[in-house]
Amino acid sequence: MTPITTTVNAHETALGIESFGDDEAPLVLLVGGTTMLSWPDALCERLASGGRRVVRYDLRDSGESTTADPEAPAYTLRDLAADAAALAGTLGGGPAHLAGIGVGGMVAQVAALDHPGAFSALTLVGTRAVAPGPPDDDLPDHDQATMSRLFGHAMPDWSDREAVADFAAAGAEILGDDPVAARAVAARVWDRTPGTAPAVQMANQLGMVFSRLDCTPRWRERLPEIKVPTLVVHGRRDRFFPVGNGEAIAREIPGARLLVLEEAATAIPDAAAGEIAEAMLTLG
Repeated sequence: MTPITTTVNAHETALGIESFGDDEAPLVLLVGGTTMLSWPDALCERLASGGRRVVRYDLRDSGESTTADPEAPAYTLRDLAADAAALAGTLGGGPAHLAGIGVGGMVAQVAALDHPGAFSALTLVGTRAVAPGPPDDDLPDHDQATMSRLFGHAMPDWSDREAVADFAAAGAEILGDDPVAARAVAARVWDRTPGTAPAVQMANQLGMVFSRLDCTPRWRERLPEIKVPTLVVHGRRDRFFPVGNGEAIAREIPGARLLVLEEAATAIPDAAAGEIAEAMLTLG
């Protein structure tokens, strides 16, 4: 299956997208976290084979989407949520099944709350219900030993593709993800990044721009307002957003289903693509 890559204007913003499957099929919109390559090819292909049009896209300041100033973004979390709703409308075909991973899962939660008519179902993968920064007292924070190792790792020469790929592989090993897969994805992300300016490369590889966003007001207390069928997917071994974060989301969204991947950490392993696709296709 050969995906189609292009750029679409939505919410007065150019967004890089990649489409799998029949353009006339029901739409599954995958919010990057931060680039579209957070969503593995295997999952996109499984969903398309299940009769869906699958579109994954880059958030602003990443991939083929508009790059402005990753160090001082002039937009908010709610602007990113509005991007998702506008993109679903631009692509057409009725309300979309919206899915977000990591920080993209935060975008997806806010989009479903602020633009409920745009979406028919919601999938949230490896995310939490509070913005970057310290979590609520009842939510588990990042594993501190893991974070110390991760942030103690020297930054690479961002102009060196192999150094960036090595850096990603080392980080994946610390997080409990597959370093071979991480290396391959990082190289693809590097190839899609518009230039080698350190801030731009960091925005693409690490999503650092997200930590600088205005993410107010809070949305966790509004989760019971979500009325569409919802699937929450979380890796049991996730040390970045520990599984208690996903469990809390599933408790607070009425009727949400929780799918815990016992062998997964922060990334979606190809081995889990079939199980996740089946759960998403059952959802709608």
